[in-house]
Amino acid sequence: MSQMRPVQVIAVSGGKGGVGKSNISVNLSIALAELRRRVVLLDADLGLANVDVLLGIRATHTLADVLAGTHSLADVLVSGPAGMKIVPASSGVQRMAELSAAEHAGLINAFNDLSDQVDILVIDTAAGISDTVVSFVRAANEVIIVVCDEPSSITDSYALIKLLNKEYGMQRFRVVANMTRTPQEGINMFNKLNTVCERFLDVTLQFVGQVPFDENVRKAVQKQKSLLEFAPTSKASVAIRALAQVVDKWPLPNSPTGRLEFFVERLLQAANAR
Repeated sequence: MSQMRPVQVIAVSGGKGGVGKSNISVNLSIALAELRRRVVLLDADLGLANVDVLLGIRATHTLADVLAGTHSLADVLVSGPAGMKIVPASSGVQRMAELSAAEHAGLINAFNDLSDQVDILVIDTAAGISDTVVSFVRAANEVIIVVCDEPSSITDSYALIKLLNKEYGMQRFRVVANMTRTPQEGINMFNKLNTVCERFLDVTLQFVGQVPFDENVRKAVQKQKSLLEFAPTSKASVAIRALAQVVDKWPLPNSPTGRLEFFVERLLQAANAR
């Protein structure tokens, strides 16, 4: 019966680099774990393994070892703050496009075996709109687009949403404004993106929150600690915990597609469709 329990799969993306996407992914995962959710963070930034660097964690094994069949998914999981777990980055999607039928089935089973140990899977995607990013985002149940107050952030976020909508029919996206100087700035960022999307695309955007600029974020990165550990009462930490409260209330998938093995099926299909 545990295989039938749905898992919330959330992809965090942002179109461009430098918007703070990995920091949002890491700290949102910790905040959800603080709410007593069993959280696994999949570091899907395959070129730059940001999560272990941000948390000062050294990973012995990665998803590549699971694909090779030398380790189980449970073997490669690394413990993080508040009891969250991390799947360290590897050249995952590129390798997934070349899986044999047996490896394909093995990977699905690996995630399925994990399904009774996780409530929420957060995917920290790479920057840009590469095939790898698109594969992970398409496989998720929910998509968070992180934007900041730079023209290129809005432009690149729009490009990602346009690609996902026009090529793959995706229609719903959640938006988080990061590094805002005032509450109105975050609303303005969302409105800019929403206006152009409403004009040219058949999509629905939802503004789910904003995280203010906070010098503690930079300091936490330097110390290789999560923001929530380094400065738990800082304004950005408070905002991320508020965001977690919102995310935690999102409805779970009520169909078989909400199961972890279906996430992996969709991921493999996307990788092989390129």
